[in-house]
Amino acid sequence: MGKIIGYCRVSTRTQLDGNSLEQQSMEIRNRYNNAFIIEEQYSGAKEDRPKFNSVVAGLIAGDILVVTKLDRFCRTVTEGLRYVENLHRRGVIIHILNMGLVEDTPVGKMLLTNLFAFAEFERAMILERTQAGKAIARQKEGYREGRPLKFTKRQMDYATEMLRTHTMREVVDITRISESTLKRELRRRRGLPENFI
Repeated sequence: MGKIIGYCRVSTRTQLDGNSLEQQSMEIRNRYNNAFIIEEQYSGAKEDRPKFNSVVAGLIAGDILVVTKLDRFCRTVTEGLRYVENLHRRGVIIHILNMGLVEDTPVGKMLLTNLFAFAEFERAMILERTQAGKAIARQKEGYREGRPLKFTKRQMDYATEMLRTHTMREVVDITRISESTLKRELRRRRGLPENFI
């Protein structure tokens, strides 16, 4: 038997729902304690996953590629079948832990095609629901796109007012608002571009 490569991927640093890098790595090691684990933070929506592509390119006959779930391997039918066909042609074994070994047979290919199709459909539905939720949220007063603000307007007013009589370092120490955040807020209030120095 060749080498065993476990591939773990998350789209975001804090991905939850059993998909964290630690969780994926643990599941693979529970099945293959001698697996070499490769971890990557990259959106599954993009085909250009540098570490994954490097792993696939380096596999040879007898090697085993292990992922925990189908969506860690790929997101579309076309992409998935292309990778599977390429790896099977080279004699690489593919093990998707929550499905089993991917068989290089007509029946195996048919089952896999259906599973890829369902995974692609599920992803499309999630994106559609997310966009619909954002559209509804935009109608609400006070909606703000992106990450929630860490400091309230009142806190920022207080900190910027303090800068009239205190040094930047003193204001940072007292308010616990970082210097970069304060400078960004000052630029915003003066109507300057965010990257203005």
